[in-house]
Amino acid sequence: MTDAIARTADSFDEVLPAHSAAIYREFSQGRVLLRQVWDLNRAELVDNPLYNVVYNHLGHFRRLYEHLGYELAFHESGGFFYLREQVDEEDDEHDEHALRVQVILLLIGRYFARSGRDLEFLGRPDAGLREADLEAMGAEEEYLDILRTARIDKGWPEAMEYLARRHFLFRSGAERYFLSSAGMAFLHQLVREYQASEQGWREAAQGEDDEAG
Repeated sequence: MTDAIARTADSFDEVLPAHSAAIYREFSQGRVLLRQVWDLNRAELVDNPLYNVVYNHLGHFRRLYEHLGYELAFHESGGFFYLREQVDEEDDEHDEHALRVQVILLLIGRYFARSGRDLEFLGRPDAGLREADLEAMGAEEEYLDILRTARIDKGWPEAMEYLARRHFLFRSGAERYFLSSAGMAFLHQLVREYQASEQGWREAAQGEDDEAG
C-alpha cells in the first residue's frame, strides 16, 4: 500500500499542475487532444505540447481520468486522445454531440465527393473548404434541413464553428477551413461504415432476387 501511494505521488510530482489543468479544460470542453495543431501566425501545423505531456505520462493520466469516471482513449490513425465515459447507460448529451459531428462531416464529405474532388484534400491546409464551397453548401436546402435536424439552425457558419471548437477542423484563413487529423479519421470511419452498409443492402437484395428466381 505504501509503495502504491508513493508511486501515485511520484506521478503527480512529474506533471505540472498548470499542464494538468490545461489538459482537463480541453477535455471538459468536448475537445480532442491532437498531436498537431494549426498555428495561424506561422500558417503551419505545429506539435501540441499538451499532447506530448499526456503521451509522456500516459499511465498517470489514464489512472487520473479513470478515477473521474472516464477512459482516456487514443486514436492511432488520427493521432489524438479523447475521453469516453465509463458508464453502461447512454449519455444523451454525449450522443447529441457525436451526432452533430457525424452529420456535419457526412455532409461535407458528400458535397466534396459530388464536386469530383478527393476527400484527402479536405485535410490539406492549402486546399480544404473555401468561401465558394460554403456558399454552395449554403444554397443546398437539403443540407440545411439535415443540419437543422441536428439542431444546427444557423447553417454552415455555425457548423464550421462547432467542429472548430472541438478541434475537428481548423480555420486557415478568412472563410477557409480544413479538417484536422481527428476530423479526417472520423470522416474515413463514416465513409467505411456507409460503404459497408451499402454492401450489406446489395447482398440482401441479391439474396432476395435469387430466392425469387
